[in-house]
Amino acid sequence: MPHILPRFAAPLAAIVAVIAVPATAKDKEPPPRPAQIEELYACRDIADPTERLACFDRAVGALSSADEAREISFADKETVKKTRRGLFGFSLPDLGIFGGDDADKIDHVETTVVSASDAGYGRYRIEMADGSVWVQTDDKIMPLRPRPGQKIEIKSAALGTYFLSLEGRPSVRVRREQ
Repeated sequence: MPHILPRFAAPLAAIVAVIAVPATAKDKEPPPRPAQIEELYACRDIADPTERLACFDRAVGALSSADEAREISFADKETVKKTRRGLFGFSLPDLGIFGGDDADKIDHVETTVVSASDAGYGRYRIEMADGSVWVQTDDKIMPLRPRPGQKIEIKSAALGTYFLSLEGRPSVRVRREQ
């Protein structure tokens, strides 16, 4: 019995570590607001209308200058969603610039094939209509070569991997190349 415990200790520790990562990721605070935005918001607290207007004029001027100098940028929710979709499949550090809401997380994309080429060993390199390029990484054989216009769905899988399904056929494992 004592020999069984060490055999399961390492896998159990790995499972606990994987479970703990999402819990700590959710506790992460959003990035601080830029100073220009904080200065603009601070103007609301000024009681005197003339001083408040002067404060807003200064703060908006500083915000406009920062925007023109590309020191600050703005994005609405739809732009963030579009950017997340465009980055689907890339492993990027979480800088907090695309929000942290799990409800907006993209776990799959649907697109169409533009072209497919041989990647060696019976695998394919597939260019999509959205500009992304995916390469098959497993040894599963796709019965038919992907053709332009065919519908593709790519889904997130465990541990940063992805599965590609061509028109509902069995999935193959892929990685994003471009």
